[in-house]
Amino acid sequence: MATERSRTIPVARVLQVCLHLLVAGLLALAVARAAFVDRGGDPAAVAAAASATAAVYAVGPRLAAVRRSRRGAALWLALLGVTWAGLLVATQDGVWLAFPLYFLELHLLGRRSGLAAVGLTAAASIAAWSWHQHSFSLAASIGPALGAAVATATVLGYQALYRESEERRRLIDELTAARADAAAAHHAAGVLAERERLAREIHDTLAQSLSSIQLLLRAAQRALPERTEAVAGYVEQARQAAQDNLDEARRFVRALSPPALDGDPLPVALERLCATTTAHSALPVHLHVSGDPVRLPAAQEVALLRIAQSALGNTVRHAKASRAEVTLSYMEGEVALDVFDDGAGFDPAAVAGRTGGDGGFGLPSMRARARALGGSFTVESAPGQGTALAVQLPVGPEVGP
Repeated sequence: MATERSRTIPVARVLQVCLHLLVAGLLALAVARAAFVDRGGDPAAVAAAASATAAVYAVGPRLAAVRRSRRGAALWLALLGVTWAGLLVATQDGVWLAFPLYFLELHLLGRRSGLAAVGLTAAASIAAWSWHQHSFSLAASIGPALGAAVATATVLGYQALYRESEERRRLIDELTAARADAAAAHHAAGVLAERERLAREIHDTLAQSLSSIQLLLRAAQRALPERTEAVAGYVEQARQAAQDNLDEARRFVRALSPPALDGDPLPVALERLCATTTAHSALPVHLHVSGDPVRLPAAQEVALLRIAQSALGNTVRHAKASRAEVTLSYMEGEVALDVFDDGAGFDPAAVAGRTGGDGGFGLPSMRARARALGGSFTVESAPGQGTALAVQLPVGPEVGP
């Protein structure tokens, strides 16, 4: 009917059907009592007034103007009121039709207009009843007044419940939308984090190993054709590096722990890394372990191994060093990894200013790995004074040997 109630719910439809049946029943009762009970009225006039009222009432809900416009509904109620007034004049039984009229007026009109219409309808009922009885009594006015009060309380209560239901539905829709947005943001963050993790893994493993293969093949190329035995050694080392790269690529697919750590503690994996780097680059790399080694969580051992791989890779490619030292220190409450070389060094501030970051992907990757585990990462270097990297990671009390 009215615009704000265009979306009716099943309960409202049931109430509408009941209201239609009530109006039809009261009109039929008025006609039957006029025809079969001597009440001093004209049965033909009662039937004509009831038929006119029924016709106006039946047409109203089918008109689009009545369903969508409050003004159209008001005009329809006014016409219905005129036909009902004719029924009131014809018989005092028309008073009972005031009860469903209360609901119609409150439902179709605004709160103020509806209450005013209910008051006029109640007053007309009391006046018609008193006119037919030729006297006014307080008891006779209680019925229409009480009916108006009950109808008003019922409709206003239903409207309040409807508004609360709509508000709850709106809040649920907003919550659902917010959850969907949060889920999408969480998914996007997860995708970015996974991309960053894979980028670090590729840089610290595949990229480092491919750089070693490139150096070995260049050395073999320089040794040709005179030093064929040296060429064979370089090619064998390159083949082994390629095999290691293949193992790393398969690990990415299987999402398993690094092959360098499979079944071995971190010191053994670092010793293997130092030996492999020395064999591939001819750069002497030595490992020093201090303190009592303990088995760390897999995430910490992987991070330390990857940082050492990346640091030594940078040393081989850029430092022009004559030696490198890797130190793994087990201390109370933390573990530290230091990588030192006596190479050309660099100015960290100048490199950071030139790249807008830390001077490439390697240093940000190492720092991100350390910070992700609650640790710290520092770089000390200067031109001609070598480079020293230091990583400290906390060790929880639950870690055992």
